[in-house]
Amino acid sequence: MQAIILAAGMGKRLGELTKGNTKCMVNVNGISLIDRTLTQLSKLSLSRIVIVIGYKGENLKNYVGDEYKGVKIEYINNPVYDKTNNIYSLSLAKKELQEDDTLLIESDLIFDDALFSMIVDNSYPNLALVAKYETWMDGTMVRIDADCNIVNFVPKDAFRYEDVDVYYKTVNIYKFSREFSTNEYVPFLDAYSRVMGNNEYYEQVLRVLTLLNSSTLKALPIQDEKWYEIDDVQDLDIASTIFSCSETKYEEYHKRYGGFWRFPKLLDYCYLVNPFFPSKRMKDELRANFDTLLAEYPSGMYVNSLLAGKYFGIKQEFVVVGNGAAELIKVVMEEHTRDKVGVIYPTFDEYPNRLHPEQIVAYIPQNTNFTYAADDLMDFYADKSISLLLLINPDNPSGNFISKQDVLRLASWCEGMNIRLLVDESFVDFTTGYADNSLLHNDILLQYPTMMVMKSISKSYGVPGLRLGVFASSDVDLIARIKKEISIWNINSFAEFYLQIYGKYEKDYAKACQKFIAEREMFFRELTRISYLHVIPSQANYFLCEVIDKYTSAELTQKLIEHDVIISNCGLKSNMRGRNLIRLAIRNREDNSKLVDILKSL
Repeated sequence: MQAIILAAGMGKRLGELTKGNTKCMVNVNGISLIDRTLTQLSKLSLSRIVIVIGYKGENLKNYVGDEYKGVKIEYINNPVYDKTNNIYSLSLAKKELQEDDTLLIESDLIFDDALFSMIVDNSYPNLALVAKYETWMDGTMVRIDADCNIVNFVPKDAFRYEDVDVYYKTVNIYKFSREFSTNEYVPFLDAYSRVMGNNEYYEQVLRVLTLLNSSTLKALPIQDEKWYEIDDVQDLDIASTIFSCSETKYEEYHKRYGGFWRFPKLLDYCYLVNPFFPSKRMKDELRANFDTLLAEYPSGMYVNSLLAGKYFGIKQEFVVVGNGAAELIKVVMEEHTRDKVGVIYPTFDEYPNRLHPEQIVAYIPQNTNFTYAADDLMDFYADKSISLLLLINPDNPSGNFISKQDVLRLASWCEGMNIRLLVDESFVDFTTGYADNSLLHNDILLQYPTMMVMKSISKSYGVPGLRLGVFASSDVDLIARIKKEISIWNINSFAEFYLQIYGKYEKDYAKACQKFIAEREMFFRELTRISYLHVIPSQANYFLCEVIDKYTSAELTQKLIEHDVIISNCGLKSNMRGRNLIRLAIRNREDNSKLVDILKSL
């Protein structure tokens, strides 16, 4: 068996990275693509490796040489690489194709070592590695039947998004037998090139063979094996994360602060959303209005504060809408740049990160579960000079919850002490009896004019991609000031439309919250059976757990990322006193069961 690598392209979309070298010389985590591929090939019993070069081909020849780890390297030059496509590069190697069984590989790939052994060891002589369609994939797709016969190659211009459930992407690693190349592929390659020219793709020949029902080519779907095709700098960034070493992988993912939809196999236990809302019907309504919402400007703050007031049943002049709670947190905390602020630790770091360290007066519960009550806060801050007290309720990451009655007692105490109280109730809808636990009511806001309420719509309503949050207070001067600080179009049309239609789906939301509470109870029972975890009870949509045996929190985080599960290492948070703490989001039954199984296996 031999290998043929197509490496003639210019890789223009990689910009500066390919100005002086061909695409396969680009480094991923310090190793060039060509070194990685040749090393993987050197572990096979190959007679030779043929590389079709073109752009900066001499650089590649000088770098690789005539032998690589004991395997002979030969080169074929494509002198018109800038005027042709890969069908011509492969046609230049048609003589070599007919001399031996061949692994055909494109040079802009990075993939697990296992892929070569999968395709080489498979008994079918003619195979295309394929992967179930994911959103990042582009290029040639195939459809396959139950026996893994390829029933059609789907080029870009025939791609239909409504068919993605049945599409597989070609990984661009093929195995052709000598007989297949000689009797099927090369004759049609010659004919196709004569008719259609050389600015085409070699997969088009495979498509013709399939349409004629004369191909013996089978599909071999990969499962959890990793691979990526690198066409531009974003591809390179994603590939660098996927193929980072175990010691740095967690940091590579974590520094992105989201965007994990680019990694479909990653199970995200960091970010905190309701797994049971929005309902399918609500999503369908959003989809049905996609074209209009994409093409139209959203409304300004006047309309959006009206919609938010309707959403929560409060006065328009009491509420301001933010591009996520994060935008509002920044503006609100800037109102207190010179004040002393009471902060309960551990906490959501976005708040203290907006303060200078000397502003913070920290309260740290002195117990295993980080529990505290309203009386604890009043006792602690009674002799402290603070202007603002921050209460996240339920708390993040501990899940500690103070009842509504006690929060209002705390609000009364704060008024008497001339302290403003900021309550972040982003997770309150996950609490038992949630329907009566919110502070977003006109009478409550009017009764406690120095109390402010923050709420992220991302969390309990399951729409973090819309970036929605609200801030409410009966201090209309404060609300007016904040509205002036925020840009006129701070939320998009999709977010506005969601606020507009939510009322039709309130019953679905109530069911989702009840379903969530049941799932939390089940997940809690399962986690408490993991011998090396101490699970802290929670009224939110996450559990803070102490790793008490076998691993540190950093070690467990690394172990899980190797299973494509990302969690939050809370041992890195402020005032953790060196404890090994992790936070686990609560997802749906299927995901939670998968995580529990992984934890048990560890």
